Formats: sequence, structure tokens, C-alpha cells
Amino acid sequence: MTTPRFLQGAFEFEGHGLAKPALLDPSLSYTVPEGVTGQVLYVRAGNSSDELVSVLLAFDGAPSRWLPVGARSDMHVSLRVVEDLLAGSTVEIHYSAPEGATGTLVVDCGLVEV
Repeated sequence: MTTPRFLQGAFEFEGHGLAKPALLDPSLSYTVPEGVTGQVLYVRAGNSSDELVSVLLAFDGAPSRWLPVGARSDMHVSLRVVEDLLAGSTVEIHYSAPEGATGTLVVDCGLVEV
């Protein structure tokens, strides 16, 4: 049996440089429970700003997948079965944006526990 999990919402941001990723919001963190394995299925995001923004998946605090979201654009990346996340592993959604850029990121990340 599988159980879906979602990290999602609309979040205002201020850029501090493309090379300086930061956690977008504390609610965008998920820890795989004991006794199951997790998988990230997809990430979708929309960017309201006039600048390129990156969404970054961090696994256990380490950068893993950089996903660029164009100016006033969106992206959808399927990640199913890219890698298994073992019990106790943490996934967080970070962002990076040019210094001084502001806007809203709409993020939808679908995960599954197996």
C-alpha cells in the first residue's frame, strides 16, 4: 500500500543571490517515517517574478536537484523512481533568486510512502 504526501503552497520570497539557496518555508519539509521508503514523484512550481528562480530539493541538508523556474513562468518535472529515500531521510524545498528579486513561488511537490 502506498500513501501520498504533498509539500505545497504559495510563498513570497526575496532573493539573496542564485548561489545562496534558502529554505522557502518551514512547512516545505518532510521526514520519511520509520518502516517505509519515500519517493519524490514530481515537482511543479510557478514564479511570479521577472527573474529566473530556482527550486532546490535538498535531501538530508545536501543539495540534490536544481529546478529552474523562468520569469513569470512555470515548470513540471517528473522524478518518479529517481531514488529511494530511506526511513529518517528528510526532504526540504529551498529556493534561490537573484539578489533583491521578489515575488511569489507556487510549489507542489508530490511524494509517496511505500
